[in-house]
Formats: sequence, structure tokens, C-alpha cells
Amino acid sequence: MEDKFCFAIDRGGTFTDVYARCPGGKIRVLKLLSEDPSNYADAPTEGIRRIIEQETGKSSPKTKPVDTSNIGWIRMGTTVATNALLERKGERMALAITEGFRDLLHIGNQARPNIFDLKILCPDILYEEVVEVRERVLPRQDASSAEITAEQWKVKQGSTGEELLVMKEVDEVKLRHDLKQILKKGITSLAVVLLHSYIVPMKNAM
Repeated sequence: MEDKFCFAIDRGGTFTDVYARCPGGKIRVLKLLSEDPSNYADAPTEGIRRIIEQETGKSSPKTKPVDTSNIGWIRMGTTVATNALLERKGERMALAITEGFRDLLHIGNQARPNIFDLKILCPDILYEEVVEVRERVLPRQDASSAEITAEQWKVKQGSTGEELLVMKEVDEVKLRHDLKQILKKGITSLAVVLLHSYIVPMKNAM
């Protein structure tokens, strides 16, 4: 990698900082506005383009993709998503969660840093609306499901190989109706949290 450009980039809400190790070991640092549409479309790309152009002396037009043949690696971090969360500037969002758990994220785990604090400030939730999905799946456990038969509940195999008991199949008719109501309110972003979906990925994929 000594003969190639290596970039470490931090894209913030206001500025983008570009650190580059050039062939031969020379270090270059560049600061750009993260948003400057009159001069460039993307700050990290522009930073890379400028440094390579200046160091190699070869023209690299903004209208063409950057030549990556002489780039060893690019590592980039950003606080854009964090800023959007803190400033509440992201998309309006709804939450789709297993029926009966609509308040789960609001309640949290009830952990309190100071148990005797009489003035508790709870963080705002990020979603505006909740859609309760009528469905339920349980991991099959020998002790609790010894009397359960395939005729009572459908048995499926999860992605980990363990058996699951399907108490309720997803009520797609109700779900489709509820989501249409959310869409009518102008909400197009949806967070999906279904019970045990980590071993039943097809639930979220639906």
C-alpha cells in the first residue's frame, strides 16, 4: 500500500475532513464544506479527487469517476445519522411491532442510572405511529411444549435450526390495511420489530 493513496475521511454535518497518506509517505489534510452543490456533488469524493490531482499532476475532471487504480483503501466515518437523530431531522417514521408490544420501546428495560431521582427525563421516541402486527411465533422448548402437537400449532424451523411454534400466522389483510392508513398520513419510513424475527427472517422480509 506504500505506493498508493490511502484515505481516512470524517464527514460531518458542516465540514468534511480528509486525511490522506500519499505514495512515498507524504501526508495531506484537506477540509471541505459537506454541502456545496455549486462546486461539487459529494464532499468525500471531491476531497479524494483534489488530492490525487494535485499530487499526481494528472487532470481529474469532476464530471468523471475518480480513478481508483492508485487508491489502496478508503475509510470513512460520519456523524450525519447521529446529527439527524439528535436534531430530529430524519424521515417521519412508523413502527411495526408484534401485537401486544406497542409500548415496548417506550418502556425500555426500566434501567435507571439514579434510582432515587425524582425528576426523570425520558428521551423522545423516534416514531410517530405504531402498527401492531397480528402474529406470534415462539421458540419450541421441551419443558414448556411437551404437550404441543403439530395439529395444534404449526411447527417451523428457524434459520438457526431450532424449531418454532407458530401461534398466529401474520394477518396480512389487517397489516395491509393498517399500513395504508399510515401511508395516508404521509409517513413512508417504517421500522419493523417482530418477535423472534432474528431466527425467522422471512417475517421481516415480507
